[in-house]
Amino acid sequence: MSDCLFCKIIAGEIPSAKVYESENVYAFRDINPQAPTHILVVPKKHVASVAELNDSNSRLAAECLVAAAEIARKEGLENGYRIVSNCGPDAGQTVAHLHFHILGGKRLQDQMV
Repeated sequence: MSDCLFCKIIAGEIPSAKVYESENVYAFRDINPQAPTHILVVPKKHVASVAELNDSNSRLAAECLVAAAEIARKEGLENGYRIVSNCGPDAGQTVAHLHFHILGGKRLQDQMV
């Protein structure tokens, strides 16, 4: 999508602090971190959210989660981390491109909201 922030980041039109890249996945540090480690993992192909996953594109989500596990290991998050994917505006999704937040580097609160 030409107006998608994450598509522009993936294309290199907007700078990012890249931490991982593969054929189908791109990951970068969040510019407004909510934890000492806060990384966004996105598929390179535009999918708006989890709600748009189906049999033909679900492998992209799986590749993102495999990448997230590898990134967490490389970031030294051996005591644990949280993976979050907001789906839609009521859930707080501000960029309509499927993405997974990796949050860690400290003990996170038990309560999610």
